[in-house]
Amino acid sequence: MEATWVTAIAVTAVTAVIVAVVSGWKVLNWLWLTPKKLEKLLREQGFQGNPYRILVGDTEDIQKMLKQSQSKPMDVSDDDILQRFLCHVQQSINKYGKNSFIWFGPKPRVIITDPELIKDALNKIHDFQKPHSNPLVRLLAGGLVSYEGEKWSRHRRIINPAFTSENIKIMMPAFLKSCTDMINKWEGMLSSDGSCEIDVWPFLQTLTSDVISRAAFGSSYEEGIRIFDLQKEQAQLAMKVLMKVYIPGWRFVPTKINRRMKEIDRDIKNSLKVMINNREKAMKTGEVTKSNDLLGLLLESNHKEIHDHGGNNKNIGMSLDDVIEECKLFYFAGEETTSTLLVWTMVLLSRYPDWQARAREEVLQVFGNQTPNFEGLSHLKIVAMIFYEVMRLYPPVIGLVRLTHKDIKLGNLTLPAGVQLSLPTLYVHHDPQLWGDNAKEFNPARFSEGVLKATNGRVSFFPFGWGPRICLGQNFAIVEAKLAVSFILQHFWFELSPSYTHAPANVITLQPQYGAHIILHKVQKA
Repeated sequence: MEATWVTAIAVTAVTAVIVAVVSGWKVLNWLWLTPKKLEKLLREQGFQGNPYRILVGDTEDIQKMLKQSQSKPMDVSDDDILQRFLCHVQQSINKYGKNSFIWFGPKPRVIITDPELIKDALNKIHDFQKPHSNPLVRLLAGGLVSYEGEKWSRHRRIINPAFTSENIKIMMPAFLKSCTDMINKWEGMLSSDGSCEIDVWPFLQTLTSDVISRAAFGSSYEEGIRIFDLQKEQAQLAMKVLMKVYIPGWRFVPTKINRRMKEIDRDIKNSLKVMINNREKAMKTGEVTKSNDLLGLLLESNHKEIHDHGGNNKNIGMSLDDVIEECKLFYFAGEETTSTLLVWTMVLLSRYPDWQARAREEVLQVFGNQTPNFEGLSHLKIVAMIFYEVMRLYPPVIGLVRLTHKDIKLGNLTLPAGVQLSLPTLYVHHDPQLWGDNAKEFNPARFSEGVLKATNGRVSFFPFGWGPRICLGQNFAIVEAKLAVSFILQHFWFELSPSYTHAPANVITLQPQYGAHIILHKVQKA
C-alpha cells in the first residue's frame, strides 16, 4: 500500500515537472524565441525597426506618444490628424523608411503603404487574414467581420441579399421617419430669430441609432436605446483593452473591465435573443408575411440557405448565436460609421461655407422643398464628392491589420508566417505622394470625376476596406447619409460655434471628443 502511494506521488511529481517544463517552453517561445526569430527574418529581408523588447515591444512608447499627441485640442482649421493618431507610424517611417516594422507586444507589425501592396493584401483574403483579436474586444462586435474561410463565405452569402439596392429602397420609410424626427427637434429649438446653438453629435448618434433600429429590427430608437448605450460603453472599454499588450488567458482574470465587458455582452445578447425569437415566431405563425427590415431579410435568407443546402447539417446556415452576433454588428457598424461621417461632414461644411452652399444648391435643384426620395439621391454628385473627401480626411477606421499564417510573398517582399501587416488607412489617405501637396486640405473637387480618377486606379482610398471583404453596409450608410444631409441642407445653413473644440478621438471609430457645437440658422424658403 505504501509503495502504491510512493508510486502515485512520484508519477504526480514527474507529471507536474513535465507540465511545468512544457508550459515554460511555450512561454519562452511566445515571449522571446519566436519574436527574435521573426525579427531576424525581417531584417534579412531589408526591414528595419526597433530591437525587440521582451513582452512590451514598442507598446509603451506608442502609448506615451499617443497620450502626448492627444493631450490638447487641435486648431479648428487643422485637418492634419495623422500626427494625432498615427504618430508612431509616421516616426517609424521617418526613422527607418517605408519598409519598417513596429512591435505590438511580442508581435512585429510591418507597415504597408504602397497602394499596389495594399491591393494585393486585401485581395488575397486567404493568405492575409485578420489576426485573432483579443476575445474581450470581439465582445463588441463579432459576426462577419471576424470570420475567415468557409464560415465567412457562408455568412457573406446569407447576409448579402439584405443589402441590395432594392432592399435598401424598401427601408426608405424608416430612414425618412428618423430624419424627419431629428429635423422637427431642431426646428423646435430655434429661437425667435430663427437660429440656435446645439451640439449636433448626440443628435446624429440618435438619428443613426434610430435608423438602424427601425431598418434592422422594425423598432424605434426608444426600444433599442439601452442596447446602444451598452454598445457605446463596450466600445470605450474595448479601446482600453486594445491599448494593452494581449496576454493569453488574461480575459479569465476577474478585473473590473473584464467583468463589466462580459456583463454588457450577456445583457445585449439576452435582449437580441428575445427580439430574434419573437420575429421567428411571428414568421412561423404568418403574423409577418413580408420582410422590410434587415433582421427579417437575414432570417429569410438563412432559412433559404438551410433549405437549399443542408437540412440539419450544422455547418449550413446560421445558428441563433450566429444571428445574434450579426445583429450586434448591425447595431455597432450601422450606427458608428454613418454618425461619424455625418458629424465630420457638418463640421467641415461649417468651415467651408462655399461647399455648403454648392451642396444645398444641388439638393434644392434635385428635390426642391419636397421630401427627398431614393431615386433622387443618385443625382447628388456634389454631396457624394463631399462625402468622399470627408472620409479621406476622417476615415471611420484609421487602419486595418492582417496576419500571415504561412511564409508568403507580397510584391517583392517575402514575409514569414506570424507577421502582422499594418495597412494605415489614415496615413495613405493623407500621403502627399498619392494626393498632392494639398493632401491635408479639404478639397472635394479632387473627386469631381469619381474615385477611380482621383486615385488613378490605385488602392489609395479605402474607408470601407477593399477587395472581397469590403464593407457590405457601405451603400446602406451612404444612402442614409445622403438622405440626412439633404434634409439638413433643405432646412438649415450652419456654422461652427465659437465654443466648438476640435479634438478628434479614436473610440474604435473617429469621433469628436467634445462634441460638435454648431449654430443652426433656418433657411428662408423661396
